[in-house]
Amino acid sequence: MANSNYRHLLSALVQNVPGVLAHISGMLASRGFNIDSLAVGETEDPALSRMTFVVVGDERVLEQVRKQLEKIVTVVRVLDISSNDFVERDLLLVKISAPAGSVRTEVRELVDIFRGQIVDVGPDEVMIEISGRESKVQAFIERVRPYGIRELVRTGRIAMVRSDSMTTTSNVPGAEAVHA
Repeated sequence: MANSNYRHLLSALVQNVPGVLAHISGMLASRGFNIDSLAVGETEDPALSRMTFVVVGDERVLEQVRKQLEKIVTVVRVLDISSNDFVERDLLLVKISAPAGSVRTEVRELVDIFRGQIVDVGPDEVMIEISGRESKVQAFIERVRPYGIRELVRTGRIAMVRSDSMTTTSNVPGAEAVHA
């Protein structure tokens, strides 16, 4: 059985209809499940959206979350991505204090090391874009914190199962095991 602090990465393919995000997040909250991370976006099919979220708990918690999701009419398929080989990304935009001169040069070098981009420059600050694994994004935040973070926004984790991995699919009617 998994550690009670295990982070489960789930992907729910849902009908792209108004209110589906509120319905799903409200259902999870009403049952006491906390969503650590959430990202939602349209898929290659405009009629469907993919919700990628992280919940913390043991296998019992994971099973309860999946069962609750399966009851929702707008949910087409639920995948436990964390049980497969997957690629994940998190996107960060951060404004930090960086007056022209040596500080800005240091910041630019740090951005290069983390393979990020400076996407906006002001007189006393820069806006930086970083994407990658959650741990990389968190490491960058800690590294730039001493410069002074003025504003920060993150997407939450998104993920896809690697090409040769079999996904674990729920028992939602009409869902079958798929190869990613």
